[in-house]
Amino acid sequence: MSAVIPFSTALRERSRTAHSSSEGAGFMTDLMNGSGTRDDYVALVAQHWFIYAALEEATERMRVDPVASVFLSDKLTRVPAIEADLEFLIGADWRERISPLPTTEAYVARIRRVAATWPGGFVAHHYTRYLGDLSGGLFIGRLMQRRFGFDTNGVGFYLFGDIADPEAFKNVYREQLDAAPWDDEEKERVIDEVLVAYRFNTELFVDLSCAKAAQTA
Repeated sequence: MSAVIPFSTALRERSRTAHSSSEGAGFMTDLMNGSGTRDDYVALVAQHWFIYAALEEATERMRVDPVASVFLSDKLTRVPAIEADLEFLIGADWRERISPLPTTEAYVARIRRVAATWPGGFVAHHYTRYLGDLSGGLFIGRLMQRRFGFDTNGVGFYLFGDIADPEAFKNVYREQLDAAPWDDEEKERVIDEVLVAYRFNTELFVDLSCAKAAQTA
């Protein structure tokens, strides 16, 4: 009899291609290889604010859910750091100077919709964002520091000062995924929603590229 594959492993394997496609999107590739500009980075941070504001609003509602609440940790909270980054990068009036791109608006609407009715869907978006932040995000933060001469101001989003061992934190999170009381059908739904989250992320990079092209045309 074949061994049962842990849900966290199945989730990671099934989303690997989508994850790679998102990371390899042109906008992000440019930012990582040095051809992206400081303005490009600021544009990305601005879109993150809308996404994480929606996700963390949903987090507060999910604290009373018996399944979703297991995954919540204040150590993951990103909105205050993003807001501090935006004040440093743009100025005190940053709220008046940023607006969501079309994909961001759709992404935010999706997060709010699933969080209102479906704990598993919320966990899918929570997993996609935060475990990604604790993986490639840490590398991106260090790269942006070197690229643009930041110290900690401007890259606070990528700094998880309250998580001493990101790998251990991720391992606990994966154990919680494996222990979630979901049947096979619900697990498939959660995996599908993770793929939706990755698609939004990829499409956001396309939006950012198009917005940049429009500004330079």
